[in-house]
Amino acid sequence: MRIEIARRLLELPRSSFATTIGRIDQLVAAGEDVVNLCQGNPDLPTPPHIVESLRSQALDPANHRYPSFSGLLELKDAVARWYAAHYRVELDPGSEVAILFGAKAGLVEISQCLLNPGDVCLMPDPAFPDYWAGVVLAKAHMHPLPLLRSNGYLPDYSALGPDVCERARLMFLNYPNNPVSATAPLEFYQDTVRFAAEHRVVVASDFAYGALGFDGEVPVSFLQADGAKDVGVEFISLSKMFNMAGWRIGAVVGNPEVIAAINLLQEHYYVSLPPFIQRAAITALTGPQDCVRELTSIYERRRDLFVDGVRQAGWDIDVPRSIFAWLPVPGGDSVAFAEELLERSKVAVAPGRWFGAHGEGFVRVSLLAPEERLREAVARLTDARVPQP
Repeated sequence: MRIEIARRLLELPRSSFATTIGRIDQLVAAGEDVVNLCQGNPDLPTPPHIVESLRSQALDPANHRYPSFSGLLELKDAVARWYAAHYRVELDPGSEVAILFGAKAGLVEISQCLLNPGDVCLMPDPAFPDYWAGVVLAKAHMHPLPLLRSNGYLPDYSALGPDVCERARLMFLNYPNNPVSATAPLEFYQDTVRFAAEHRVVVASDFAYGALGFDGEVPVSFLQADGAKDVGVEFISLSKMFNMAGWRIGAVVGNPEVIAAINLLQEHYYVSLPPFIQRAAITALTGPQDCVRELTSIYERRRDLFVDGVRQAGWDIDVPRSIFAWLPVPGGDSVAFAEELLERSKVAVAPGRWFGAHGEGFVRVSLLAPEERLREAVARLTDARVPQP
């Protein structure tokens, strides 16, 4: 018989990354040397003390049983202590912390928890495309928050009409930002809290890159703004700060009602992460943080190498504040430029159009590659078309 897939799945946005990765695999299989700067996939290993923690915990039979439904309280306490140490934010581990199967899962879940059909979600444009999936599953609508270079890539709440503000129930923010690589000051978050409180909009702050502060600056957490926990939550990921992308573990912290809703949904989806992964995550959060500082230094050197190289080649590029570079392209067609760059120069980048209409005219370049590969990419970019002044 013919199986009919539920319409909600057919309406989900398709990943353009999957198509490009397939093309990269074809080129590599044919013997081509492709410099893949398309994905945000850490290229360095997880620090040894975290791996050793996982090994020892996996050997403990106590960790072979089902864990508690909503995650280990010890891990929630570790997350709370990490926030207190780094941002002076106090959290109740029992009610203000939820453990996630990777931050991405939580960023999809929150829309299903808070949005009803017809509601509006305020969506940065450009933005991490996975935010969109939860909104689609909730049968809600997205209204763009343009991130413009002229405004420091911060949304302008005054540009929103009263009808949009009335219908809005959820808003995504992401600083340090993917893809535009900007940061947000505390004053912006204070304005955000006031806007959210006035219009009863829940804020979902994606802080996945928050631990990687360049040039000696510590990125600001949304929760550092007065009243932030009254209006929203923040997501963190161990993927980038500890090179634990394959471990699929993160957390969301903040407003207790939102945390309870996410825990309720996750009881039906996941129950809980494997306890040995949770206990290794405790080691990561509570152990020495030298590995995070060393990783940040590596990324800074990569950033400086890349920026210096492309500027010499003629590109007008802002200094990245995260692990991505936001590169303007000639002609303004980001998809055509990325396709030509891959086919002719064998350098893979992500077209800005994949991240929203306001991403057009740019490509996102991942700095998660060794310095020698970034040098090779710069050399090939220098030989490619360069935007004219």
